[in-house]
Amino acid sequence: MSRIIAQPLTQTAFAPFGDVLAVSGPPDKLINQGLCGRHHDLARLDFSDGRAGISLFDAIPRSLPYSVDMVERHPEGSQAFVPMTATSFLVVVATDSDGRPNTPQAFLTEPGQAINLHRNTWHGVLTPLSAPGLFAVVDRIGDGANLEEFWFDTPFTVDRT
Repeated sequence: MSRIIAQPLTQTAFAPFGDVLAVSGPPDKLINQGLCGRHHDLARLDFSDGRAGISLFDAIPRSLPYSVDMVERHPEGSQAFVPMTATSFLVVVATDSDGRPNTPQAFLTEPGQAINLHRNTWHGVLTPLSAPGLFAVVDRIGDGANLEEFWFDTPFTVDRT
């Protein structure tokens, strides 16, 4: 097994794969009689056709070290994962090389961070690190195949150090 060290999730490091959704700095504007700060347009939803849908995913928590034997991608639409509790989760992603994923990279979110994966980005399965593993997921709803899986011959192990 090859070993991958999970890095902190930052917008700079994650930019090739998607968007980090988190509050930083002052809001773009105040709404609701000045009692709510709007941090505007933090992710680009990108769908070839169909429509945006919001689903709830209830995933069983995993632990580190974690074995990555498969990644997937969605050629027809982006996919946002928004935890519904203030906990961390593991994000595994890989760049593409002629239709196959390269060596994965791993990121650990901070509580309060969410992600939006760009369309056609190789990524691991939803991996909460504590219960409950409840996420709101915004992705493409429509006809046609929108899932491609790749199974590694040799799994990768992700850990903190």
